[in-house]
Amino acid sequence: MKFIEIEWRDDIRGFWLDPRSYLGELPKMSSQLPQGARGFATDPGHYDFSSPRCVKDLGFETLVTPSDSRQGLEILFSPNPWKHEEALRIRYDGVESLSVDWESQAAGGGVKDSLLLDEILPADAGCRHEIALTGATILIACADLTASWEPHNP
Repeated sequence: MKFIEIEWRDDIRGFWLDPRSYLGELPKMSSQLPQGARGFATDPGHYDFSSPRCVKDLGFETLVTPSDSRQGLEILFSPNPWKHEEALRIRYDGVESLSVDWESQAAGGGVKDSLLLDEILPADAGCRHEIALTGATILIACADLTASWEPHNP
């Protein structure tokens, strides 16, 4: 990630997360983000660790790509029962690229596939969304995204 700091710390046996640099830059670049990405990134609960609308601790559930992934892409995150009331669905339009690095965040064992934090940056074709999970990093370049909180139906 360019601004958000994520680091495995043995002393706390977990990840240390700091979105403050990103939150400092976000007001300067939010006007360059597409409408859906801007609304999601600037939502007051997005990086508030005590908010039920904070992405931290959501569970990675599915990533769906249609046969023509440029038509769209969808990721569903399940709620953490201790924190979230709803699931988060993110739909991507005009997908330019998708990459998944399954080893990038893995450290010290522990729970896999839990969302740590994400970062949305402006890009030539729209935006670049980087999602850090406990066991992977997902990077999507797209024209825009739509995030919606909805009831979870496992």
